[in-house]
Amino acid sequence: MAAQRLADPGFLVNADPGSVMALLDAASGPVARLAASVYRASTDLHRDVTAGVRRQLLALDAARYGDRELSARITAVPVEDEPAAPWGVEWATGSQLDRSVRRIPTGHTDALLAMATAVVDGRPVAVTGGTDRTVRIWDLTTGRQIGQPLTGHTGEVDAVATAVLDGRPVAVTGGTDRTVRVWDLTTREQIGQPLTGHAAAVGAVATAVVDGRPVAATGGGDHTVRVWDLTTREQIGEPLTGHTSYVYSVATAVLDGRPVAVTGSHDDTVRVWDLTTRQQIGEPLTVADSGAPVEPYEEGVRAVATAVVDGHLVAVTGGHDETVRVWDPTMGKQIGEPLTGHDGWVLSVVTTTIEGRPCIVSGGEDWTLRVWDLATGEQVGEPVNGHTDKVRAMATAVLDGRPHVIAGSQDGMVRVWDLTSGGQVGEPLTGHTGEVDAVATAVLDGRPVAVTGSSDRTVRVWDLTTGRQICRHLAGQDGWVCAVATAVVDGRHVAVTGSHDETLQVWDLTTYELIGEPLTGHTGDVYAVATAVVDGRPLAVTGGDDGTVRVWDLTTGDQVGPELVFPLGVCAVAVVPDGRLVVGFGWEVAVLARR
Repeated sequence: MAAQRLADPGFLVNADPGSVMALLDAASGPVARLAASVYRASTDLHRDVTAGVRRQLLALDAARYGDRELSARITAVPVEDEPAAPWGVEWATGSQLDRSVRRIPTGHTDALLAMATAVVDGRPVAVTGGTDRTVRIWDLTTGRQIGQPLTGHTGEVDAVATAVLDGRPVAVTGGTDRTVRVWDLTTREQIGQPLTGHAAAVGAVATAVVDGRPVAATGGGDHTVRVWDLTTREQIGEPLTGHTSYVYSVATAVLDGRPVAVTGSHDDTVRVWDLTTRQQIGEPLTVADSGAPVEPYEEGVRAVATAVVDGHLVAVTGGHDETVRVWDPTMGKQIGEPLTGHDGWVLSVVTTTIEGRPCIVSGGEDWTLRVWDLATGEQVGEPVNGHTDKVRAMATAVLDGRPHVIAGSQDGMVRVWDLTSGGQVGEPLTGHTGEVDAVATAVLDGRPVAVTGSSDRTVRVWDLTTGRQICRHLAGQDGWVCAVATAVVDGRHVAVTGSHDETLQVWDLTTYELIGEPLTGHTGDVYAVATAVVDGRPLAVTGGDDGTVRVWDLTTGDQVGPELVFPLGVCAVAVVPDGRLVVGFGWEVAVLARR
């Protein structure tokens, strides 16, 4: 009964949270367990919000767990006396969620741990193993399970590989019962007795052909790698030793005509083995300092920007883990490895084009700016040095036909950098008496200008041609200015600022006067501001540490629709030209689209 109710998105959205939470511990089966995990992800918020907000949070958390279909079904749930959900979640990272709960095909009764593919009777299939101790075969064309589960393992199945043995497709599996088993994928029967020898769990399996014979290479908790003849089902030679911890991954390849195994271990090394001689090739490859985390963002996201590369939209993020990452917002995947080099948090990122190449400029705690080629992921040139404290905010502009970046620092100064030469243009722009946390650029009466906000609670406008401040500073915020963006409203150039006083303010950049009353609604610091024109209306999008994103009509000053609620504070927002939102909240990144 609990499983059936938890599988109903309408129940999750509209039922009293107390009633739902009473069923979570009784969840059984993969669908109900996933639903329970999705509900728990923001359980501290569900009691205190409306059903409409709960719907949006649950859709976000379903996407964080990787189930876009469930996210869409939740978004479509009707809520009494509320309009249909205006936003859907396209994808989101889930680095801080329970990794043992994943979206798994219906059939396994617990977490899926391993998968491989093969062709059986001309049909592509997937072979999966899981915590429920079973091996299952799936028809990839129909999405249905083929036959009954393959049973025999007495512990969870941690590793699966496939091979061809005497013309028959087979699966090779390893598990916590310390055995390796071979299965005929056509008859779905185990071939012979289990292969034994590992003194601990078998966590990795790969297959290869050595001297014309199919073999399996396995790694496990006993720190060894073992090679097995799949025809005789005997271990070949002695175990391969050298790792000093659990061998959690094995892959095979052909190197200079020789079959090799490549193994990875919790000892932070990668080793390469000649499968013919069973000797290690060369020295271990050390990966302890590679800086390439498996999950997106082990710590907070601080900055977001967007760009177009080869006609495809990308999102760029910077964070507390000292990396810059590039994402495909359409597919919901990270592109390539994280860009590493900064020695501290990455506090700001912008995108631009340098000599026809799309590039990223990042700034951070290490006082440097770094330029990255978006197409190759390589750093361009040496770091740009000159700031005397953290680089907290940046914006780009074109001056005399050349791309420049305007960077604000914790030292209270604003510096202009020529991105073609890498040199500083003129002297620093001084006047702020606190750290510069926000920078935006615009063209005012034909002149390129920068608008900066600071912890000194002022906004200043700078002529980028002369390097001088234009008129007096704009004062009016009761807290320090955290974010600035520019826009054109009714033909007037304006600056939009967010502050620690929880307000959004709009400034006329011609008269340098505040336009109207501050826009209120946030209940915490406003850390992020972006502007866009959607359906002909100039809009501002803001994010704050109250965990909300709000959209504002800059013509009327009204909030557009209900706020979007996030389970963690929002530090970064960007608006894609097609109207999608990229949001950095806590450790995560999400992309939302209007429905």
